[in-house]
Amino acid sequence: MLGINAYSQEKKHFTGYSNILQSIIPNQKTDFWILVHNNYGKNQEVRAVGTKKEYIPQSSGFNLFPDENGFFYVVYSSAGKIEYITDLPSLRKFIGKIDNVEEAAIKLTDEGYFVDEEFNDLAGNYAEDGKNYYLEVGKLTSNECPYQKKHFNITVNKATGEVANIQDNGTYIELYNKKCKNNPRLLKIEKKDPPKDEPKKTNSSKRR
Repeated sequence: MLGINAYSQEKKHFTGYSNILQSIIPNQKTDFWILVHNNYGKNQEVRAVGTKKEYIPQSSGFNLFPDENGFFYVVYSSAGKIEYITDLPSLRKFIGKIDNVEEAAIKLTDEGYFVDEEFNDLAGNYAEDGKNYYLEVGKLTSNECPYQKKHFNITVNKATGEVANIQDNGTYIELYNKKCKNNPRLLKIEKKDPPKDEPKKTNSSKRR
């Protein structure tokens, strides 16, 4: 089975969620479309294609990564009607057929996979050949006790968009907080043998 290791010399890193989303090619005809990032209530138009019209800023949107600061949303016009995309299922529908590796990464969010910018050597890179995209991405497998992420090699067919050859590479982040009863450190302390009582010292008197 050919995976990302076979193309390690061509392995490239994803360069941020904003750049991934800017690579979108809509599957439908639009009068215009705009990618907006909202961070702490401030909207920034990251990319605008076509002649934009007035739109209503949105108060919610989607993220490509768990616990990401802020959110993204897409505004577009089709046949003169303004539409808003504020969730991932709608975004994937807007994308439709996979045209590039960035769209392949977005498709994988359907199964909970994501590009991890902080650990892109393990969970945020890709390679490709004429037939497939080979992505190495992360997945949040446990929210607490422990907070755990695993990384996977996944093949996406360029022609069909089908996902195949999912390889689990194991855990790359595992964190326990003090409240976790299954915290290995706490369990280790509990399992330690209690200290043995030291023998009492007796004062011996010498006879003269």
